[in-house]
Amino acid sequence: MKLTELKSANGSRRKAKEVGRGTASGHGKTCCRGNNGQGQRAGKGHRAGFEGGQTPTYRRLPKFQTNERPNKKVWTVVNLSDFEKLSGCKEINPDLLLEKGIIKKLNDGIRILGNGDIKFPVRIKAHHFSESAKEKIEASGGKWELIGEK
Repeated sequence: MKLTELKSANGSRRKAKEVGRGTASGHGKTCCRGNNGQGQRAGKGHRAGFEGGQTPTYRRLPKFQTNERPNKKVWTVVNLSDFEKLSGCKEINPDLLLEKGIIKKLNDGIRILGNGDIKFPVRIKAHHFSESAKEKIEASGGKWELIGEK
């Protein structure tokens, strides 16, 4: 293959519109620019994003506020009172909570809060524990274990 044999694919190049060659050409008189207005005159057009005087999209949409954190963690909260259904278990982990229907979605991790009491010793694995939850788990004879950062 030689450089002279290279050719663009069919349909990839469009012939330039030839304007101003009389009314019979279909592109005569106003040369496809319309009769009046900004676009009809020669020279600088309008800026990017200009919508003919209508409030442009970038001004209609809400702006990103600095106090909204886009990478904020969304915890799935579980209280100690929710573990009453699992009194026969020796170990509670996120997979078991999903399986038993205590939580519907894992999100960014499980956060155990100390609302309610736990009356049986159990080993609980989660991504975060509140201080009161840690105390109540240890008081019942159980243990808590942090799962690595998610």
